[in-house]
Amino acid sequence: MEHGQAVDGDQDPRVVEDPRVLELSEAVSRLRRELAGHPADLSDRAVAEDELAALDAMVRAGAPEVPRLRRSLLLVAGALGSVSALAPALAEMRQVIDTFSEVPRQRLGD
Repeated sequence: MEHGQAVDGDQDPRVVEDPRVLELSEAVSRLRRELAGHPADLSDRAVAEDELAALDAMVRAGAPEVPRLRRSLLLVAGALGSVSALAPALAEMRQVIDTFSEVPRQRLGD
């Protein structure tokens, strides 16, 4: 993908795509798919599904807000954290969300 291109037809082509947004979109999609395919009757499934849908919408808008990402992560983790089959996809989403709050490190002498 070239700099400045949109990820899909839902986004404004004038939006410069942040690679973290694409990674988050992929992580959210993976967790949504895995949750949809999980056969267990989870008491908080609806909470997780709603929050993942909200994350998906935020990602499609192109500029997710870090506090909102963190809140969504907490809600999804609380709803699904005890489901070991979903743990890898949840961990992947968490790792991507963490990249949004990382502060670039300055080199000594800068």
